[in-house]
Order: sequence, then C-alpha cells, then structure tokens
Amino acid sequence: MSDLFGASGLDQSGKRPLADRLRPTKLDEVVGQSHLLGEQGVLSRMLRSGTLGSLILWGPPGTGKTTVARLLADATDLAFEQTSAIFSGVADLKKIFDQARARRLTGRSTLLFVDEIHRFNRAQQDSFLPVMEDGTITLVGATTENPSFELNAALLSRSHVLTFESLDVDALEDLFKRAEEVMEKSLPLDDDARALLASMADGDGRSALTLAEDVWRSANDGEVFTPEQLVQIIQRRAPIYDKTKDGHYNLISALHKSIRGSDPDAALYWMCRMLDGGEDPMFIARRFIRMAVEDIGLADPQALVQANMARDAYQMLGSPEGELALAQACVYLATAPKSNGVYVAYKAAVADAKRNGSLVPPKHILNAPTKLMKEMGYNEGYQYDHDAPDGFSGQNYFPEAMGRKTYYDPPERGFERDIRKRLSYWQRLRTERSRD
Repeated sequence: MSDLFGASGLDQSGKRPLADRLRPTKLDEVVGQSHLLGEQGVLSRMLRSGTLGSLILWGPPGTGKTTVARLLADATDLAFEQTSAIFSGVADLKKIFDQARARRLTGRSTLLFVDEIHRFNRAQQDSFLPVMEDGTITLVGATTENPSFELNAALLSRSHVLTFESLDVDALEDLFKRAEEVMEKSLPLDDDARALLASMADGDGRSALTLAEDVWRSANDGEVFTPEQLVQIIQRRAPIYDKTKDGHYNLISALHKSIRGSDPDAALYWMCRMLDGGEDPMFIARRFIRMAVEDIGLADPQALVQANMARDAYQMLGSPEGELALAQACVYLATAPKSNGVYVAYKAAVADAKRNGSLVPPKHILNAPTKLMKEMGYNEGYQYDHDAPDGFSGQNYFPEAMGRKTYYDPPERGFERDIRKRLSYWQRLRTERSRD
C-alpha cells in the first residue's frame, strides 16, 4: 500500500510544516485510500459518472479527509467553502447558505466541507437538510466518530458514508521516503528506530511527518539515533483511544469476544491496549464480572469469584501492581469452559414474566399465616422437600394457568455436566411421582 500523500506539486520552500508541504494538489496524488480513489474506488466511480452526492468522510486523524474534500471541489468545479463544527454555530451556517444560494444564481454550486461534523447538535445537523435537498450545497462532512451514533438518520439517509483507513507500516515508510526527497537528506535513524517511528505515528500520516520533523531538528550532523535514543527525543505519542467513543467500544468488544472465544493471548493484548490508552481499570474489572456470568456462568462457578477477587485486588493495590490481578482474571476467564446457559434461561424467563402478566403462584406453595388463608386452601398439600425421599418432592411451582416451563438447559461442559445430571435425575423422579 502506498502512502497518503503524493509527491507532485510540493512546496519545497521549507517555511511551512512538512505535512502541509507534502499535501497533494490532485486527487490522483492521494494514494493511501485506494479503496476510494483507485480505478474501481467508490469516489473514482462517482467522479467518472459526473455526479457527486453529499458525503460523510469517516476515519482516523491524518488519513486525508480534509485534503480529499478540497480536491473534490477542484475535480468537480464546485466552489469550496470550509467550516468547522467546533467554531461555527447556526448564524455562521446561515451566512454560508445565503452565500451558496447567491452563488447558485450565477450558475455555480458549492461544496461545503464541515470538519468535525459530529460536534453539531441535532438541530444544527437538521439545518443542512433543506439546502442539501434543493441542491444549494453538496455537503462533505468529516468525522472521526461512528456516523451511525453521532449523526441524524435524516442526514445519513441523504449522504454516502466513505470510510478512510489508517496508514499501514508500508504506507508510512513510503511517506518517510517522500519526506526525505523533499528535505534532501535521510532520516537520522537506524532501521529499528525507523520502524519505531512509524509505530509511534499510529497510522496517522500527519503525525508521521511531524515526528519526522522533530527527528531532523534533534539530530546533529552525522548522528544516527537508535530506538532508545528516539524514545528519549520524541515522547511516545498517545494511542488513538477515546474512552467515551468508538475506540472504547471497539476495544471492549474485542476483549469480550476474545475471552468468549477462549483466546487468552488475544484477550491479554486487547486488555493491555485499553490500559495503555488510559481506560479505567475498574471498568475492565466490571466487564470481567459481566463476562463471568454471561459467557461462563455455571460451567465454572469460580469464574465469578476470580473476577470479583481481581476487582478487590486492584482496589487494594492500585496501579501498577493491581493490573496483574486483572491479567490473572483475564486469563482465567479466557481459559474457563464456556456456557451461556444461565444467560439464555434468564432472557427466556424475563420474556415469560412480561408476556403472562400477574399470574398467582399455586396455593400449595403459599404461606397461610391466618385462619382465613388456611380456609382458602393456602399451603394445603405442600410437601416439605427435606422430608421427601432424596430431598426432592417433585411438586409443581409454576402458576397453574401457565404450566411447567424449561428455561435452563445446561450444556455438557465444565461443572454444568454435573448440574445436567442432577436435573435429569430430578426430572425422572418428578415423572415417576406424578404417576403415583
């Protein structure tokens, strides 16, 4: 895969940041999003058809969203207007819309690029709908957040969502080579440090070039940095991980599914990614408790004990010692036998409880503390299980109008093998005693 930025039309004055000097001047120079701009890419097909609808550009920082929006205006001969949801309000948008209407009277339409569009509230997002529908503007919005969660359904239904991808290691290496061409000198890094620099960029082309500039500023003539020296020169860039947004939910989903899939190595990796990104360890501990009851349950009753003990240990030890308790719980849960038998049973019971209304229990299991209740038959015929053979009476405990139900069907895994044997035994006794 090639990098985000092309080499054509570069400003080599050296007075602007390197990322700005490497910014493409034509769409075919943007080579990092081939699924969008390649021969069969979505955007390429749109442009060949001569029609460009409103777009939502979704992807991580430094992947070319702003650049592509500006170049789309050039490729379609649309007037380019740019605003940001961080600094704009309804009054600013109204002014832009009025200008676009006036421009349309002259025969030219407007491409309005809105950066951070997810930061507009619902009412502000709704203000785009009339001018999108009447053709006053072609909206191109950029967001780092999942549009499904952050944008109005009405706005989404009128737009095509395009996903931008992070730059991979090969792309970042190509980007470094282009930067070296512009700077007319090599990065003063050995091979391992060069690979580490790409890792520090975390898929962000803009960040990669900024880091490269920092390296050049720090090097004396003839000096070549090792990975250890690079770490000292450039403080490690914080991972892209928003604890309240998509990154948060994506990583906890990866962690949960790795544990459910009995892969302790993957589970440890995703847990460490979350911790490294600044996630609250107690959030992870709470999720472990949920996983213990949802995905393991009675296949290994100790799973819930381990999850609770990990939480308590972290609260006692704090960071960084407490993380080891979380790691132990993570591995225990991942390697435990799995069962969602109780989870499935619970959901089925909840559905019946809602569906069947306020059915009363059978009278023989109701207490009768008063004479009137005894006369009404409360507790009549109740069999005390401890007095019955095998400690099991086999009586019915469901509402009579509902009949007996089976919710819990334990699988033949882990401790639930024993539970299944017990339930089968009791069912056999229940059947035999119902005949007597």
